Amino acid sequence: MAELLRPSWPDSNAEAMVDLRGEAGAAFFAAEAGRLAELCHLMAERFARSGRLLALGASPQARSDARHVAVEFVHPVIVGKKALPAIGLTGEGGSLLRQVDLLAEPGDIVIGFGDDASFFIPDGGGDSDGVAQGLALARNRGCLTLGFEPGAAEWVFEPDVEDPFVRQELVETAYHLLWELVHVFFDHRGLLKGRTQRAVHDTGNSSFLYPFLGEQEDDLDAVLADVRTSVLLKAEEIGQLRAQTLVDGWDEITAAADALRSALDAGGRMLVLGNGGSATDAMDAAADMRCPPHGWPARAALDLTEDTSIITAIANDIGIESIFARQVIAHAREGDVLLAMSTSGNSTNVIAALAEARRRSVTTIAMVGYDGGQVASDRLADHVVVTGSEHIPRIQEAQASAWHALRQLIETS
Repeated sequence: MAELLRPSWPDSNAEAMVDLRGEAGAAFFAAEAGRLAELCHLMAERFARSGRLLALGASPQARSDARHVAVEFVHPVIVGKKALPAIGLTGEGGSLLRQVDLLAEPGDIVIGFGDDASFFIPDGGGDSDGVAQGLALARNRGCLTLGFEPGAAEWVFEPDVEDPFVRQELVETAYHLLWELVHVFFDHRGLLKGRTQRAVHDTGNSSFLYPFLGEQEDDLDAVLADVRTSVLLKAEEIGQLRAQTLVDGWDEITAAADALRSALDAGGRMLVLGNGGSATDAMDAAADMRCPPHGWPARAALDLTEDTSIITAIANDIGIESIFARQVIAHAREGDVLLAMSTSGNSTNVIAALAEARRRSVTTIAMVGYDGGQVASDRLADHVVVTGSEHIPRIQEAQASAWHALRQLIETS
């Protein structure tokens, strides 16, 4: 992995960034679509037998992925799909090896992110009891294990691209697809081990999303083939959406990068926030500032989603709509920049934080999905990047590309 410490960065323009992501994504998912479909089936079998998902992350960036995959399984945004037990285990809890030893059970699923902590951390620091060791222990215990770096996991999905930002984006899409498509096999419960019923499933209202749900429940190969096709279609969708976000939003992205660079160079800080999966995207943005790749300078960033004691205190005593605005009041200074991540553009706590930031002469950047919601229609931020989709996982994946483009521009434009 040493060669990945100093990747050859593409030109800092929209076309180069789109081409790199398009080529890497097409190659990765063409190679792995069949294996991702098989893994969805195996994961569904584990969940059906009361297994849980444990996600491991040691480095700051890996921690955001561990949190992200956990929240997606526990709080599904696909209407009618069941919540599945998942939890993120990260370095804040101490040795990952110790946590896995205490918590992992033979029927569980364990997913690991970024064991090579020196990949992102300039001083080369790491955790000797990290992800690889935790995966090895879990595999020996009988857990189903998967990872995105070569090593101890039974199932490894490694994007063949040097750029660490593009690698993370492809990994995020991969675990989103696992989360989305594992539910197909709950709709085909006759294909899960230990169940003998072989009825044809009534697709009902799900038919427009997953037209292959009407397959016979004794034809696993047919369902796997259709899930593989779905992986490829969704990968094509996110490729197009990344291109739309970067090309259509390029002026906003470059202006936001200029404003953020100027603020940071003058001693300002970036404050970042979001809800749910967007909170983990905010976590990743803060990590990319504090522990950047490519030898870039570390930059000052405050993650307003980070302290659960503050968030729960405000939510309990005042209301969920104030969890970010109160922190803006506490921390924001003139000359700072606030980055808000939202899939809808309508979250009341995000809107309240943007309003509070403006009252304090703080520059504001918003990354929003759908049609931009109220944030875009009322121009509630100084710079608004819109990802035009109603599919939440794809919005988050495209927003990751927009953020990574912005972060690159800060240092290279």
